[in-house]
Amino acid sequence: MIKNKIAEFLIRRAVAMHSLNQKDLANWEPWLGCKQISEACENCYYYGRHASKFKKGCVQKTKDFYKPMSQISSGKLVATCFMTDFFIEDADGFRNEIWQMIKNRDDLIFIMLTKRVERVEQCLPDDWGNGYDNVILGCTIENQKRADQRLPIFVALPIKYKFISCVPLLENVDLSMYLDRIKFVAVGGEIGKGARVFDYDWLLNIRGQCIWHSATFWFKNSGSRLRCDGKIKNIHPIFQNSFAKKSKMNVLHGVLDVRKVFEQKKETR
Repeated sequence: MIKNKIAEFLIRRAVAMHSLNQKDLANWEPWLGCKQISEACENCYYYGRHASKFKKGCVQKTKDFYKPMSQISSGKLVATCFMTDFFIEDADGFRNEIWQMIKNRDDLIFIMLTKRVERVEQCLPDDWGNGYDNVILGCTIENQKRADQRLPIFVALPIKYKFISCVPLLENVDLSMYLDRIKFVAVGGEIGKGARVFDYDWLLNIRGQCIWHSATFWFKNSGSRLRCDGKIKNIHPIFQNSFAKKSKMNVLHGVLDVRKVFEQKKETR
């Protein structure tokens, strides 16, 4: 029970927008289990922490599979599959049931992340059209290689609300060619004892790109090892989000700010 509470707290903190009250957040893990597919996965908090409890690479339903049907109150922002990948191949057999629950709970907003953008279109429900109004999808990229591999696919997907998640960011990245079509970018460092360095100059570079293209920029967290002015600071996980908030680096533009999407959703209920 304690471990579950800690996991829920970490997920809530991971998706919390600074002006969004914690009571408006919920998490939903309909299945657990994942497979490492790129550089960002090397120190994944899930893969290392839970690998002994759940067989490595074994995707399986959880007791929370039907959680939105009765356990999440109206108006919540629901972090969905933050401990796996919503579009992982092993979940193909029961994803359609998840889509139906998401459609039925149009009083909730579901936010997801994926590194498997090449699978998204084939995994969408038949009635998707240009996208469900209550789904926000983020594409994770960690370096220039993955940005150039994933984002050309991602920008073309029929998703109404998209964002780029550069978490963990492992090198300097140029996103400028995509920011005319994706107007929300989250940036952060890696968490954990073996965390790789996150350079503050990388953050400033992406922030500048967002300002130039009138895109929302959100500094999510500092990571465990932040390099600033040539010096590396070791920052405890408890303070990584507050460090980002206090830096006042966020730049907000337009309706693709997730908070404004959430606020608009509440107004239409």
